[in-house]
Amino acid sequence: MPQLAKRVGRAKPSAIMLIAEKAKQLKASGRDIISFSIGVPNFLPGEHVYAAAREALSHDSGQYGSNRGAEALLDAFLAHIEALGFAGYGREHLATGVGAKQVLYNLAEALLDEGDEIAFAAPFWTTYRDIADIVGARSHILHCGQDQHYKLRPEQLDAALARRPKVFLFNNPSNPTGMVYTREEIAALADVLVRHPDTWIITDDIYNALVFDDLGYHNFVFARPELKERLIFVDSLSKTYGMPGWRVGFMAGPQEVARAVTTLNSSHITSLPEVVTAAAIAALTGPQDIPRAKCAEFAARRDTVLAALARIPGMQCPRPQGAFYVFPDISFAFGKYHRERSIENDVAFCAALLETHGVACVPGSAFGEPRAMRISYTCPAAQLEPGLERIRDFVAELSDRADRHA
Repeated sequence: MPQLAKRVGRAKPSAIMLIAEKAKQLKASGRDIISFSIGVPNFLPGEHVYAAAREALSHDSGQYGSNRGAEALLDAFLAHIEALGFAGYGREHLATGVGAKQVLYNLAEALLDEGDEIAFAAPFWTTYRDIADIVGARSHILHCGQDQHYKLRPEQLDAALARRPKVFLFNNPSNPTGMVYTREEIAALADVLVRHPDTWIITDDIYNALVFDDLGYHNFVFARPELKERLIFVDSLSKTYGMPGWRVGFMAGPQEVARAVTTLNSSHITSLPEVVTAAAIAALTGPQDIPRAKCAEFAARRDTVLAALARIPGMQCPRPQGAFYVFPDISFAFGKYHRERSIENDVAFCAALLETHGVACVPGSAFGEPRAMRISYTCPAAQLEPGLERIRDFVAELSDRADRHA
C-alpha cells in the first residue's frame, strides 16, 4: 500500500498532553487526581470579550477574512506591542495565526530549509524540537542547568552563533522554568546577537504579561534597535487573557517575514474566524483588570509553591519570576526507591508520584532537562496546597532500598 510521508515519522505527540491525558483517565476511573501538568491559565476572559463575540455572531458575514488578519485586529495588536516598547511597526510587519504554535510552525516553514540549524536553550518548550524535526531542521540545543538558574549565558550564545545557525529561538519568560531575563541579561545577549548578523532571531514571549517582582518585560530589540531587521516577536492571547481555546497568535517582524507567513496562511488556514477576531480585538483593547489581577495571583501562588518545595529535603528550585511554572531539580531522588519501585530518573519519579499519590507533573526530560520536573500551578486554588503536600509526602517515603512488603 502507499506509504506515509517521512515527515510524519518525525512528528511526535506532545509529552505534556500525554501526561494530562493519563491524569484525565485516572480521574475518570475514580481516582483523586491533582494535575500540575498542563499550562492552561484556568481563568476566563472578561464579559466584554464574550459580548464582542455575541455581537459578531449577530451580524456574521459568513465570508472569508484576511490572510494576514483583520485590520482592526492588526491595529489592536500594534497598540499592544507599542505599549510593550516596540516602535516603528505597521500592519505590514504583522501576521496572525491559529495560536502562537501555528505562527511558530509557519515561521519554521518560512525560515528553515531541510538541514538548516536552529539553536535554542534547554530547558525548552517541547514543541520547539518537534517543529524543527518535522520541517527537517537540525536542533542545536544549549544546555542551561539549574546551576545557572536555567538561563542562557552570553558565552554560550556566542559559541552557538559561531556555527551560523539559520535561526536562534528564544523564550522569555520561560516555559517550563518560569525564569525571566533581566534588562541587563537581555542587553548582554543582544550585544552577542549583533556580532552574528547571519541568524534570524525569534523571541517567543507569550508570557510577557506574566512577569513578577517588578522585573518588567525586556526584548533584544529594546537594547539593540538594529536587530529589528531580523527579529520576529511572537505573542498570543492564550496566557494573558485566559483564552487558549480561542487560538489567536501574532507575530511582528520584518516585512518579508510577515508577508511569507501571510502567504502560508493562505494555504494553511485562510483566516481567523470573524467571531474569534472580534473577541481578540475586545481582549486587546478592553479593560485589562483581569490580566493584571491574575498576574498578581500567580505571583502569590509562585510564593506558595516555592515555600512548600523549600521544606522538602534535597529539592532545589531557582526562583521563577514569571509565567506559572516552577521547575525543581529532583535528581536527589534518583537511585532511591518508593516502596518497591526504583526511581531511576525523572520519568520514574513522575510516574510513581502520579500512580501512588495522584499528582500529575511533567518529567523534565520532555523539556530537555532530565534532572527536573515541571509543576504548573494553575490548578483550582483549593487543590494547590494539598497537591504540594502530596509531593512532600511522596518524597518523605523514598528510601535507599526497596520495601518488598509494601
